[in-house]
Amino acid sequence: FEEMMNATVENQIQFIDRYVEEGINIDAWWMDAGWYPNQGRWGDVGTWEVDRKRFPDGLRPISDHAHANGIKTMLWFEPERVAPGSWLASNKPEWVLDSPTADLSWGRLLNLGELEVLDWVTERVDSILQSEGIDWYRQDHNIPPLDFWRTADAEDRQGIAENRHVFAYLALWDELQRRHPGMLIDSCASGGRRNDLKTMRRAVPLWRSDYAFVPDAHQQQTYGIAMWLPFFGTGTVACEGVPYYGSGHTEVQGYAFWSNCAPSLVCMFDMREKGLDYDAIRRLISARAEIADDFLGDYYPLTPCHEGPDEWIAWEFVRPELGRGFVTAFRRPECADEKRSFPLHGIDKDADYTVWNAEYPDRKRQVSGRELAEDGLVIGIKTLPGAETVGFRKVE
Repeated sequence: FEEMMNATVENQIQFIDRYVEEGINIDAWWMDAGWYPNQGRWGDVGTWEVDRKRFPDGLRPISDHAHANGIKTMLWFEPERVAPGSWLASNKPEWVLDSPTADLSWGRLLNLGELEVLDWVTERVDSILQSEGIDWYRQDHNIPPLDFWRTADAEDRQGIAENRHVFAYLALWDELQRRHPGMLIDSCASGGRRNDLKTMRRAVPLWRSDYAFVPDAHQQQTYGIAMWLPFFGTGTVACEGVPYYGSGHTEVQGYAFWSNCAPSLVCMFDMREKGLDYDAIRRLISARAEIADDFLGDYYPLTPCHEGPDEWIAWEFVRPELGRGFVTAFRRPECADEKRSFPLHGIDKDADYTVWNAEYPDRKRQVSGRELAEDGLVIGIKTLPGAETVGFRKVE
């Protein structure tokens, strides 16, 4: 629905019902940009109230329906940016920073570093979270702030506006979490561009990059970000090159699904499409659920970070203290080798391990730890391209 630009109470509930009907057990219903009054662009931010034309009773009917099905809700905000014509731009222009050198096509920067502004934003966001029954908070940031900060400061005070803004931005999150104990926060900034240490102490990036749905590129992203962050997410349509909306595609590809598989996974299927291969989706979602907790383990790349289409790329997540983990391997679309062997890390050489293809958990075999650590886990993939996720558990 073009983010939430064309969303209504009816079509949001329709999608929740379809996930329930198909037995795809989602944890949360994600409501993104566009739920507020706007001029036809989701980027028309700065009027932080629910669009009553499309949501006459607010978002609460959606949240209540989700909660009744055991599903939490998450709502998108971008409080630091102010678009022309919005409530903030019209009623509080003194709160908005300007700059002759900034690109104003996406609006101006809210002067969050002023205490009065921070207090207003905190109260406004908190009131919406409460009134609309929202469980998780998502904050985006789609404006380059530096020119605004530099313009705001005198020559001998450069950096002060930035410093105050960053302190306020972190204080906002701390206060929201104080008021909502246990509330999770998703950090976004045109994708994963705000993954600094202070932010990541408070939040995780459920949408790690706006460059989405390209399998080989997403393999590269997981390969790299897993070295730095223990939790991150992306979205899947389980098919290569499918656009965000109204795809009309019914094919589900394991290669695309596993390429996008991450500790957090956003299901972006067009649930109105009754011909979609839901059996395949359920199989893949179930396979991922079996190994998902092991994303929290130690991470080891098992190949170089290949970019070419004629290579293998693979990695391992392992929790040695629990004797379990998994390997995901990809045979790229022009790779001639059908089989590779990957020596594993974190393995007890004196133990035996049960090994299985995550998509077919009934096909198990037993392998010695010494073989896995020294000779390696052998993975054969006949399809081009192809992917396989292999789970392993220590035999007690």
